[in-house]
Amino acid sequence: MFKLSEIKELIKLVDQTSVHELEIENEGARLMIRKPGKAEVVNVQTAPITHTYAPAPVSNAAAVVPASAPAPAAPAAPAAVSREADPSLHKIVSPMVGTFYRASSPDAAPFVQEGDRVNEKTVVCILEAMKLMNELEAEVRGEIVEILVENGQLVEYGQPLFLVKTE
Repeated sequence: MFKLSEIKELIKLVDQTSVHELEIENEGARLMIRKPGKAEVVNVQTAPITHTYAPAPVSNAAAVVPASAPAPAAPAAPAAVSREADPSLHKIVSPMVGTFYRASSPDAAPFVQEGDRVNEKTVVCILEAMKLMNELEAEVRGEIVEILVENGQLVEYGQPLFLVKTE
C-alpha cells in the first residue's frame, strides 16, 4: 500500500518534470498520476514483456536528425527531414523523457523493423524512465516506414520515434 507522504512526493516529482503520466504497482496496489490537459492518450503497461515477433532482415538505419537542429549537409539527412515533414506519414512520438530500446533485452530481436506491418496494439519499443520499462504501442494500423532514433538513445517528450504509413 502507498503512504500519503509517498503519494505527495510522487505528485510533486511528476509536476516538476516533463513526465505527464506515471503508473506504479506495488504489492497489489496501483497508483496512476496524470497531469491534466493532456490531449493524447498514452498506453503504459507494467506487465512482463513477452516477444512473439519473427525477426525481419536488418536494414540500414537512416541518419538521426533532431527536430530542433538544422539539417546537416550529409545527403541522407535531407531525405530524413523531408520524410519527417510528410503529412501523409503518422509519427509515433515519445510520451516521456527516457531511453529508447528497440527490443526487450540486448540479445532479443527488435520489436519492429522498417517495412513491418503494425496494428494499434503492436509494441514498437520500450522507453525506460526512472528505472521503469514502459512498452509503447503503435496506436495506428500501417507499415513502419522509418525508425528515427538509435537503440539506447535518450529521447525527449514529443520526439518522433517512428514514421508509419497508415492504412
